[in-house]
Amino acid sequence: MRHDSAGQTAGGQAASRDNAGEPAPGREPAPGREPAPGREPAPGRERGEGRSRGPVVAGVDGSEHARAAALWAAAEADMRGVPLRLVYAVDLDRMTRLASPEVIDGIYADGHELLVGAAAAVRDRFPDLTVRTELSRKEPVAALRAAGGPGDLVVVGNRGLGGFGTLMLGSVGLGVATRAQGPVAVVREEAGARRGVVVAAVRGAKDHDWLDLAAGEAEMRGAELRLLSAWSPLSHVGTAVSFLDDLGKMAEEHARRVEAVAGDLRWAHPGLTVTSEVTVGGSAAAALVEGSGSADLVVVGGRRRPLRLGPGLGKVAHALVHHAHCPVMVAPRAQAPDREER
Repeated sequence: MRHDSAGQTAGGQAASRDNAGEPAPGREPAPGREPAPGREPAPGRERGEGRSRGPVVAGVDGSEHARAAALWAAAEADMRGVPLRLVYAVDLDRMTRLASPEVIDGIYADGHELLVGAAAAVRDRFPDLTVRTELSRKEPVAALRAAGGPGDLVVVGNRGLGGFGTLMLGSVGLGVATRAQGPVAVVREEAGARRGVVVAAVRGAKDHDWLDLAAGEAEMRGAELRLLSAWSPLSHVGTAVSFLDDLGKMAEEHARRVEAVAGDLRWAHPGLTVTSEVTVGGSAAAALVEGSGSADLVVVGGRRRPLRLGPGLGKVAHALVHHAHCPVMVAPRAQAPDREER
């Protein structure tokens, strides 16, 4: 069952609400609601004007998944008008203690050849794009973290060979997504036909700290921004609220909160079409994986747990990284240490 942005039951069908047409310049927030403190309307952006001023960084290792990620990263760099930086990490700081000089020389030669081939494949599709290459001595997570600053986009494939391994729990891809200073995109395959939709996974008003990134990604693509959320009564089991009528009201209130977030984004990004949709009674991860099938990109806030053991992504982000049907961008997001993502 889904609820539209006004909190009404949609009879099991997806229902959404968007801003009709472009709002007039200087649009005021919706009556009875003030925008988040310090938020100002974003200046209009032409398609292709990026938010990142640094290069787009892509990890390569010779696998088909890494090749797809590099080509997607090249398209992103071309759209943003910034250079593309291809990084191959060979972890020579560790290997020099175990391998002979001849083996090390061979690794260097193979790495250089791999980077030359990856750069040639990119230039074949994007002849005007500036492409830089780096053969790093660091282990892969450290290499990509060092290559990508707070304003840079780091791109990895969801599976790889050699240094980048498969993107499973504890692997390089997950390590980069949880520890990078800026956004990280995980690419499963080469991009298909453009759909004109960016999906953002939303839990509530506290997601404002990263939703501007999702809005900017939609603006760059000339796409609609679709906010998707899920509310489940199971999250309230054991609380004082036990009546179905009360749970229904809570679901409607959640839908209103998500729509309020959409309204703030419309106000801050005039001209951007923003819709909101809430699934009631289902899994947030399942709803977002399904929604990714009609999107060019899914953006999700990545949980940060710098002082605790364990992976730093929440359950939803982790599921999307593995199962989404389009690239997934994990946006940096601060989170209280003991709060779990549902």
